[in-house]
Amino acid sequence: LKNYKDGRNFPSLDNVSRLAPNFHFGEISPNKVWYTVVNYKKNENTDHFLSELGWREFSNHLLYHFPQFIYENLQKKFDVVPWKNDGIALKKWQKGLTGFPLVDAGMRELWQTGSMHNRLRMVVGSFLVKNLLIDWRHGAKWFWNCLFDADIANNTAGWQWIAGCGADAAPYFRIFNPITQSKNFDADGLFIKKHIKELQVLDKKEIHDPSEKIRDQLNYPKQILDLKESRLRAI
Repeated sequence: LKNYKDGRNFPSLDNVSRLAPNFHFGEISPNKVWYTVVNYKKNENTDHFLSELGWREFSNHLLYHFPQFIYENLQKKFDVVPWKNDGIALKKWQKGLTGFPLVDAGMRELWQTGSMHNRLRMVVGSFLVKNLLIDWRHGAKWFWNCLFDADIANNTAGWQWIAGCGADAAPYFRIFNPITQSKNFDADGLFIKKHIKELQVLDKKEIHDPSEKIRDQLNYPKQILDLKESRLRAI
């Protein structure tokens, strides 16, 4: 719990609980963890951790009362969104070959380890749904196939939040910029270097958005889209 509130935003740091698989498989109950933390020490870190447990329970609440939300938008106005559903782009996203280092590092972490840092789940999800305009259900299905903690309620609620179509969802105009996120939350490129071997030789100035020349030299793919154009299209 030390530095949980702030540290949980940085994927190279070990400031997440890693309890989600244990919750999912019933090895420990959220109730047990809640009261252990409550009786431990009250501070901004414990408060924030308990709020995350609260979100987990809220996801289960949604699943109980709206079981169709696994397949359907909670906010029906999103049913008319004209998804592009580009199969080639989806494959590149799944394999970590989009040309955006933080996105690719997160997707490779998922495939190699069966886990993904929470900050990166938001970044890669936003990229798929809003920049690529691919239906959130494709992202939810891929996570379901790959994650050790693939809890149906949590997974679905998270993707509907990212897409903006769920309960208390991120607004449609909130679109994560993967380069900005990379500079803010992996400033030295430590997480990127851990999962993208091709970029390990780069310094922190180059690693977030390598030039075309560097990409060619290191055999790292070009960006599959223009961030500004895709953002405006999504909005």
